[in-house]
Amino acid sequence: EEPLVESGGGLVQPGGSLKLSCAASGFQIRDVYMSWVRSAPGKQPQWVAGMSSDGGTVYYTESVKGRFIISRDNAKSTVYLQMTNLTPEDTAIYYCNGRSATPYWGQGTQVTVSS
Repeated sequence: EEPLVESGGGLVQPGGSLKLSCAASGFQIRDVYMSWVRSAPGKQPQWVAGMSSDGGTVYYTESVKGRFIISRDNAKSTVYLQMTNLTPEDTAIYYCNGRSATPYWGQGTQVTVSS
């Protein structure tokens, strides 16, 4: 069983929105720094957003600032990524990551932004 399961990806037109979810299984995220990482063909993987265990510290890569919002519900062991005003450059597989001695990863969810 995968420790993290992403969902919510899909095909959306430029300017559209998607909300990704990442559900943890087998561990509690309450003590874990959680992030979203994306991987696009021909590009280096990019750390998109991250949030500390208490939600007090948040990171966004420059290209998504003002458009993406990371959030977490520790009680549900779920992390979210709200994405708005999407552009074709956001097309990628989005992975959820949990920072730990042994990092947690999911299988990823495909986001395609195209008209």
